[in-house]
Amino acid sequence: MIKQVINTEAAPAPIGPYSQSVFTGNLLFVSGQIALEAESGELLTHNITEETHQVMKNISAILEKAGLDFSKVVKCSIFVKNMDDFQTINEAYGQYFKDLPPARELVEVSRLPKEVNVEISCIAMA
Repeated sequence: MIKQVINTEAAPAPIGPYSQSVFTGNLLFVSGQIALEAESGELLTHNITEETHQVMKNISAILEKAGLDFSKVVKCSIFVKNMDDFQTINEAYGQYFKDLPPARELVEVSRLPKEVNVEISCIAMA
């Protein structure tokens, strides 16, 4: 199997030794995204709704670069700092998966990179 790295300037550059996403076989593995704006480098953590939407915009940019969209996502992993944000995150996240939402888990963690409140990764199929 061939491993192909997919990166785009429309999403924030990785903040460590990893790729934005990797294609292998017919699967795209998208690394955890946080609410960094690609253009400005600004971190959006003012409110959890705005933060979640920025994370999903970053994922969308990566999917688009790979020729995919949210309809091809089969699995998401969501990491949150505060489980009390569960419903608010669900409302924002759900706007990207109208039909046949992917499998997923949402877990509370003690810390996330750059002290963000939410990080989301996903797996999509070609």
